[in-house]
Amino acid sequence: MEISCFEIDCLKVEVHPDKESAARAAAQAAAEHLKQLGTTRDTIGVVFATGASQLAMLRALVSTPDVAWNKIDGFHMDEYVGIDENHPASFRRYLRENLTSRVRMRAFHEIDGSSPDPDSVSRDYAQKLRAAETQLCLLGIGENGHLAFNDPAEADFHDPADVKIVTLDSACRQQQTAEGWFGSIEEVPAQAITITIPALLRIPRLILSVSGKRKAEIVRRAFTESISTQCPATILRTHPDATVYLDLESAAELDEMTAVL
Repeated sequence: MEISCFEIDCLKVEVHPDKESAARAAAQAAAEHLKQLGTTRDTIGVVFATGASQLAMLRALVSTPDVAWNKIDGFHMDEYVGIDENHPASFRRYLRENLTSRVRMRAFHEIDGSSPDPDSVSRDYAQKLRAAETQLCLLGIGENGHLAFNDPAEADFHDPADVKIVTLDSACRQQQTAEGWFGSIEEVPAQAITITIPALLRIPRLILSVSGKRKAEIVRRAFTESISTQCPATILRTHPDATVYLDLESAAELDEMTAVL
């Protein structure tokens, strides 16, 4: 099947036949960018997202040959407050299982969500993130339009902080339950530590993987609504080098936008 490619404002979009092919395309784009960065940089700061939409992409990326993993300083986007690192839903555990146990990175900086002082963790993580001069972020879009854990009520396009503690809304917590990370919405932690939207937008290259029918409505909203924190993902349309990789299910509500070019 053919691939649909189009642009919305500054945002580049590719629609692939299925989740696996979209994931492979996103991973290939990330690998090529990392290889290019590796020719000119001794260290490469990369932010990795978690969640169901990232699994296929990460599997493809860690299987790609000749990526300079030994130059990569890795970060993750967010972590629940008060969750043990061995909990099945912990993003530290997720990234150990799907990334850091599979490739030998220069370093990986974990967010300690189980620390008794999450404010200190946020400040320290922000300093590490800035020092790394991150060059690439691999991310997704939440069902409520969040980027990282910047839900609509918490999102701030002019946030003075790079990392902060946020309260998760019911739609976000319901998504975590629906994807099987928790047994019920009551089990989902109320708060998380997250990289903020301005910090994400400063990263020169964004590669997004968004798949599945549950994401179709928010993809349409992100592409068609006015840019606002009511749908934080709308801000992606202002980034100079961001590409979204969709499958047919997540692109199902885009209609005429998906004409093959």
